[in-house]
Amino acid sequence: MDKVIPLSIPNFEGNEKLYVDKALEEGWVSTGGAYINQLEESIAQFLKVPSAVACQSGTAGLHLAMIEAGVQPNDYVIVPTLTFIAAVNPVHYQFAEPIFMDCDDSLCLDAKKLKIFCEQECYIKEENLIYRKTERIIKAVVVVHVFGNMADMEAIMEIAKKYKLKVIEDATEALGTVYTTGEYKGKYAGTIGDFGVFSFNGNKIITTGGGGMIIASSEKDLKHIKYLSTQAKDDTLYYVHNEIGYNYRMTNLQAALGVAQMEELPEFIRRKNQNFELYKKYLEECKPVHLLPFRKEILSNKWFYSLVIENEIVQKSLEYLITKLKEKGIMTRPIWGLIHEQLPYKNCIAYQIEQALFYKKRILNIPCSTNITEEEIAYVSENIKNLCEGAEND
Repeated sequence: MDKVIPLSIPNFEGNEKLYVDKALEEGWVSTGGAYINQLEESIAQFLKVPSAVACQSGTAGLHLAMIEAGVQPNDYVIVPTLTFIAAVNPVHYQFAEPIFMDCDDSLCLDAKKLKIFCEQECYIKEENLIYRKTERIIKAVVVVHVFGNMADMEAIMEIAKKYKLKVIEDATEALGTVYTTGEYKGKYAGTIGDFGVFSFNGNKIITTGGGGMIIASSEKDLKHIKYLSTQAKDDTLYYVHNEIGYNYRMTNLQAALGVAQMEELPEFIRRKNQNFELYKKYLEECKPVHLLPFRKEILSNKWFYSLVIENEIVQKSLEYLITKLKEKGIMTRPIWGLIHEQLPYKNCIAYQIEQALFYKKRILNIPCSTNITEEEIAYVSENIKNLCEGAEND
């Protein structure tokens, strides 16, 4: 195959150009305009929540959620180590400190270890969870729904309620993922905790080029978040500001893209699920690798596909596989470097990190764009099999 098969690229098959052109013609290109409100309404309707607030990025959304959750300097926030660093950095924006938690086999935060940590390492004092070793408050937990999978929200919400933790759902990769059974049947990723944050970066299931969205269980909190995101203007005519605000609002041009993308989201999710099944079919007899499954109790948006490499069989590094696949025009990537091992966070608390270390060496993300063809999926699968089975026989 002569062309390059990208990892994950945007798909503009609908009204994107029409709506962007209209925004340009009307002159509404900055942080005001009808498309921003329209996108907020579209997201809220899709997620079955009262309202949503558009923002500059998923990172900005997480920062605003931290502020509204009451995270203060010197507080702790529990975070996963297996995630993109943008999920953790907003903790430092508040001059707080992360406590790193392990993942389970879904790659999401390990609820069992979270419970043990709260039981054995902490205690409750005056409606706050206190870390015994430092006597400092643990204010919140950030739950990342990795690659469109869902963390064990039933267990996490029970723990959070018992131990007085605010729950910030990082659903930046999980727009459209929904519980199909259990206590939260019909609830979407991002709608279960105190705050939910979404991202529309260029590689997400829908994109606005850059941008994000925030929802909250409290409409009062969400209203205040919107106020903070627009420089905390108390009087827009005379420029009165009674709080420190932020330039975190989405532009109307971005929102125009987003409105068109939301029209296509159900079809994008259908394709993601269909293509995942195609990969399963083409790779089912390749023993050295397997596709990481998604939780059975959810319908996932299946944003990213994770190939688990059996290192004991395929005695080649991920770097070797990535390089060889690139030579064939196939773009892949390893999973993120663990955040507790990154230089800015090396001195932070990391609690019983085991599974994350295991998956760090074994996960390979493979092409998963919504416009990938079956022919391309077959080509990717054939080359993976040739590489891995060849390595097995070396």
